Amino acid sequence: MAKKAAASPVHHRDPGPLRTITLEEHYASPAFLDGPGRRLREQPVLPGNAGRRNLVDELLDLGEKRIAGMDAAGIDMQVLSLTDPSVQQLDAAAAKDLAREANDYLAAAVQSYPDRFAGFATLPTAAPDAAADELERMVKEHGFKGGWINGHTHGRYLDDKSFWPILERAEVLGIPLCIHPTPPPAPVTEAYYAGFSPEVTFGLSRHGWGWHIETAVHVLRLILGGAFDQYPDLQIVIGHLGESLPFMMPRLDRGLPKEVTKLDKPVAEYLQENVYYSFSGFNFTPTFLDLYLQVGADRIMFSADYPYGSMAEARTFLDHLPVSDADKHKIAHGNAERLLKV
Repeated sequence: MAKKAAASPVHHRDPGPLRTITLEEHYASPAFLDGPGRRLREQPVLPGNAGRRNLVDELLDLGEKRIAGMDAAGIDMQVLSLTDPSVQQLDAAAAKDLAREANDYLAAAVQSYPDRFAGFATLPTAAPDAAADELERMVKEHGFKGGWINGHTHGRYLDDKSFWPILERAEVLGIPLCIHPTPPPAPVTEAYYAGFSPEVTFGLSRHGWGWHIETAVHVLRLILGGAFDQYPDLQIVIGHLGESLPFMMPRLDRGLPKEVTKLDKPVAEYLQENVYYSFSGFNFTPTFLDLYLQVGADRIMFSADYPYGSMAEARTFLDHLPVSDADKHKIAHGNAERLLKV
């Protein structure tokens, strides 16, 4: 019997140094801190953020000090967005003025440090046509990479067709919309989260639970409202490893079959084809693995949630992800490069 030839060794191409792009990194403008963000000035040490005593200074800093922190943590680029509550709870006139001010403030920093900073445009959703125009202005004139929306607008969500000029413009421009958590509408907070100490209600309705469920509901409303059937190329980005949605994907398809929804596809397919997911300080391996198994490496992007989260901790978590080098490069930078063209 002829001797079997030895198998040839498998050679894996070294993908090179790990570039890092973070997608949910926040800033504040002076006008924002004098307006809807004044709570941050009045109470800079928020429940759950006891260590962030320099929070306001860190939000305002779009220069060398922030970049030094990025260098120390091994972060190559931040894609920046106006911190919560952004402008979604303002009236139309005030939202338009503040969005323009915040966007111009960020554009100056991006122009000064184009290799380190990129921007998401703050959108005055209370005036949808103006928001679409502001998105186009920032993308075409300043090279911004997408639009940023902090949750509901006075209790209305993006499935409301009055907001669809924004969705249409994003699809035409070929850029994503990012949906960030914001506190639930007051009636929801009262019904679900009240009845405890102020500190418990704050944490339960926001970063402990309510923020994430609120965003998950927002995404589901977009899907069930037919937004992605109307705009099939539209992409959205959500944080916190999917705001609990990956865990529920099989259940959503069982509980909301196409026979009921009348949509073109099962609910989970929209979550796998029209949504990208970032870390946002959720440095939790089991949660990551659930998302990874549900959507794959091509839909996950790195972020640190700075200054609310630690860049160093996020980078350590990234470095120790239980995935292949190729998938790690996709998550660290490749997916962001493809989606945002950075």
